[in-house]
Amino acid sequence: MNVMELHRRAVENFAQKAQQVADDQWNQPTPCTEWDVRALVNHVVGEEWWVRPLAEGKTIEEVGSSFDGDLLGDDPSSAVAAASAEAADAMDAHMPEHPMVHLSFGDTPIEEYAMQMLADHLVHGWDLAAAAGMDRTMDPELVSVVQAWFAPQEEAWRAAGAIGPRVDVDGDDPQSELLSVYGRNPDWQA
Repeated sequence: MNVMELHRRAVENFAQKAQQVADDQWNQPTPCTEWDVRALVNHVVGEEWWVRPLAEGKTIEEVGSSFDGDLLGDDPSSAVAAASAEAADAMDAHMPEHPMVHLSFGDTPIEEYAMQMLADHLVHGWDLAAAAGMDRTMDPELVSVVQAWFAPQEEAWRAAGAIGPRVDVDGDDPQSELLSVYGRNPDWQA
């Protein structure tokens, strides 16, 4: 498994979805009840801008509030394109060095950070697709990779409040199961 390539694919998939958001959809509700489409995309863009400084060894304190607030401005499509390219390029540039990144919960190998980002892009990509009425199908390989990576960590993330309670789902569809683990109802409707 090439984490660098999978990370780039997840980032690009999210960016493609964000580019398809129509002007009248930015205020639509999302499965993340605290965010509308604009806030969801802004959250992901903010995470993307954090990649380079963290990959270069900066601490959260050093970066500070640089990426707080509205990062989408008047041209969300351009903001998404710039942030996604920056995140993917920064991860590609620094992952071969295998640095540690300084996250809020401690020093973490960059490969683990890339997996966290990959999972976030994958799940929030589904959130965005569901909110904007797009095809909700997730990349099956990314679903499989995230499921295997996340399974041993699920309860720790839930206990930390990073994900909601599991949602009961019928059947054994891997995408639905992954969404349920992340507290999403695969049948969510606005």
